[in-house]
Amino acid sequence: MSEEADGALFDVAPPEPAQRPAEEDLRPVTRGVVEDRPAPTGEGPRPPLAVRMRPASLDEVVGQDHLLAPGAPLRRLVEGAAPASVLLHGPPGTGKTTLARLISQATGRSFEALSALSAGVKEVRGVIEVARRRLAASDPRRTVLFIDEIHRFSRTQQDALLGAVEDRVVLLVGATTENPSFSVVAPLLSRSLVLGLHALDDEAVGLLLDRAVADDRGLGGTVTLTDEARAHLVRLAAGDGRRSLTALEAAADAVTDEHGEITLAVVEQVVDEVAVRYDRAGDQHYDVISAFIKSIRGSDPDAALHYLARMIVAGEDPRFIARRLVVHASEDVGLADPTALQAATAAAQAVQLIGLPECRIALAQATIHLATAPKSNAVITAIDAAMSDIRTGAAGPVPPHLRDGHYAGAQKLGNAVGYRYPHDERAAVVAQQYPPDELVGRDYYEPSGRGEERAIAERLARLRDVVRG
Repeated sequence: MSEEADGALFDVAPPEPAQRPAEEDLRPVTRGVVEDRPAPTGEGPRPPLAVRMRPASLDEVVGQDHLLAPGAPLRRLVEGAAPASVLLHGPPGTGKTTLARLISQATGRSFEALSALSAGVKEVRGVIEVARRRLAASDPRRTVLFIDEIHRFSRTQQDALLGAVEDRVVLLVGATTENPSFSVVAPLLSRSLVLGLHALDDEAVGLLLDRAVADDRGLGGTVTLTDEARAHLVRLAAGDGRRSLTALEAAADAVTDEHGEITLAVVEQVVDEVAVRYDRAGDQHYDVISAFIKSIRGSDPDAALHYLARMIVAGEDPRFIARRLVVHASEDVGLADPTALQAATAAAQAVQLIGLPECRIALAQATIHLATAPKSNAVITAIDAAMSDIRTGAAGPVPPHLRDGHYAGAQKLGNAVGYRYPHDERAAVVAQQYPPDELVGRDYYEPSGRGEERAIAERLARLRDVVRG
């Protein structure tokens, strides 16, 4: 069955009240579930530290004060005062799943969690059908449908949720690491609160670590954490609370000190890299490339290399980076350094010829060249000004002496008559009108006076004097 056909099944009308479903029909659908409930005592492996330390109340949530202040939309939602569907977006490990659970608990609703990575139309349809039956049976337990990685649902799958969200058959809580504006269909956006979660700052991550060390749900004081190890864990977390607790748990398992002390050496032994937060189709993609170009424009090669490295390590397409360098070479360096475009174009060719990892060197060379080059936006300013005049109607007829005279009868029309061939003059420059009549004397290119454009400005002034008579 196609997604389109299957999606139509979401509009099933609820049964009549007399058709009260059997109790077993009200059981939640669990396929594709992302819930990680703690295993009963003595059964199965112990849940990860990050799961055990998941906040049980708003008071334990850290790092999202902008959403949880008194009267803020998310606090009102969690407290059950304003039931509405919501899309939570933010970096990993910032509390999206936790907040979905708190919304469910505070509003007394049944919590159903699905992952867009494994669940399809069938699983989502099952949850919505159970929710409809609960409503028809006057069951007080309303349904919170949590969909993790909702941006991975196709447009058709997202559209199929609209009816259930519109009628509040379910309270949808969608979580995504990408900006919903890029990844969620507009009708679903308009029916939901869109709330952005911030990456945790160092203070928030440190609080999570301290709580996990001391709390009975966590390590229960069985280990201690040195200041150096704590600082390193905070840095390694890169704003991801889950990552910090995962690293802490690995370090605790590796402790051999008889006093149970987690030292810097222990942490360095188990974790040795920082997570790079970057999405190639969303806001991080655009934010980082924007910072990259602005750093080059601002003549800061070190910052530019940082953003270049961030993109390369995160897996950005090097061809995209190369294209931006070629554009920047003309847009922000231009003729202040005529070799800038050559360097950027050569880097783009190197990307095509050799690829990663070696092409990173050519990209770095072009980045440094452009960042340290004298800057001028005279080229882009000139072409944009000329195009603006064209769009406003300043496009008169071509002067007769410049028209094509290479066909029979052209001279009878006056074409090419009176044209002066510049190479007949020693300096190859002659006094002659080139633009249409209404644009005579209009200057588009204004050299900046920086770098090579200093000499160009002096020469251009003499050229204009001669050409314009």
